[in-house]
Amino acid sequence: MAPVKDEKKSRNRLSVLVVDDEANIRKTISLCLEIEGCRVRAVSNFDDAVHKIKQDVFDVAFLDLRLGTRNGLELIPFLQFHSPRARIVIITAYASIDSAIEAIRMGATDYIPKPFTPAQIKMVIDKISELGDMQRQIEYLQSSLTASVPEIDLTTQSPTMQKVIVTAREAAAASANILLKGESGTGKTILAKAIHDWSPRASKPFLSVSCPSLSAELLESELFGHAKGSFTGAMKDYPGRISLGQEGTLLLDEIGDLPLSIQPKLLRFIQEKKYERVGETVTRNADVRLIAASNIDLGKAVAEGRFREDLFYRLNVVEIEIPPLRERKEDIEDIARNMLLFFGRNSHRTFKGFSEEALEALRKYYWPGNLRELRNTIERITIFCQAEIVGRECLPDKICASEELPRLGDAVPLDRIEELHIRRILAATSSLQQAAETLGIDQATLWRKRKKYNI
Repeated sequence: MAPVKDEKKSRNRLSVLVVDDEANIRKTISLCLEIEGCRVRAVSNFDDAVHKIKQDVFDVAFLDLRLGTRNGLELIPFLQFHSPRARIVIITAYASIDSAIEAIRMGATDYIPKPFTPAQIKMVIDKISELGDMQRQIEYLQSSLTASVPEIDLTTQSPTMQKVIVTAREAAAASANILLKGESGTGKTILAKAIHDWSPRASKPFLSVSCPSLSAELLESELFGHAKGSFTGAMKDYPGRISLGQEGTLLLDEIGDLPLSIQPKLLRFIQEKKYERVGETVTRNADVRLIAASNIDLGKAVAEGRFREDLFYRLNVVEIEIPPLRERKEDIEDIARNMLLFFGRNSHRTFKGFSEEALEALRKYYWPGNLRELRNTIERITIFCQAEIVGRECLPDKICASEELPRLGDAVPLDRIEELHIRRILAATSSLQQAAETLGIDQATLWRKRKKYNI
């Protein structure tokens, strides 16, 4: 006999707010919801409800229509801002057609007249849970249909990459913070999303923030949120990625560029799960797993005073280093074929694969830009190559003319070694400043060398 599926365990645990000024009603609803596996917060009045709504993110809210002299419907705008995905259920002893219509018009999902039974509460929460599952499936399908990049198959023939995948799968099951290391373009964001999908948080949001792309003020606002008017351009309240990622995963991309002014706030959030929005004094809580990614040596950044040592150790609970593409050449053929089929479909072209000479050139090339460079190369091929079999003649000149990186002591001119090294550092970094820092020269010197080697 097949085992009976436990719906309470298999269903996502819902976070529920109950607002009712009658103690017995609050206790009854709370008990019914807890039996169904929900996490419940119950309050008796309007002001306490506002405080809870600002502090936590809720999936469902049961609101009494009359809260003393206040109307429970007035809480709906607060919920819609602080918990945009929350389903709202109105409960009242003063049921009428007009009040039901007004509640639905303002955004309520359902309406229950008093007195009600535990079976009615269960029916409502079951329906909301099913709606949530359907919404997540729709969002997943929509993102799949509109994807502009090929899905990266994480199966690999590289022993080094196999160890990375095993470690990532094991780490995904816990809630520990993870630090992903690797050169630019190695697939840190792809692996972070895979870790989220393998984790118990898979049904919750996966969000990312690029630390170098914003100023310190805007980055702090993007992470923690802000109040209207807290700075120039803050035209309305913004909850922030930490709030929007409740019970999910937040990727902090290129964490080495996180400004020192923000690092203490992030450290406090990691330690206490507490934070304040910019321009507010209200302390909020959030349950978000952090994955940090970096293409620089954070240990060196700590030694140079550019990154807090205590924050580094808090983020680096599990460290995973992704190898560059040149160190997993056995995977290049499969990845390139996958990308060729994807971009071929997008351009309504049919490709049967690569010639052996083309594959040999792809395997021989150094790939300083890693997966990102390979993706751009294959996309270009699908635009200009007219043959069904991609030959060597369809590849960019730099790939066909590529050489293996000379070893120390090889009989090659010093200028050639310098040129190849500068080319690969430029391809592997995101800016000229970063390339100059990696090379240990100033930007003016880098400009002169680029002119010298026609880079």
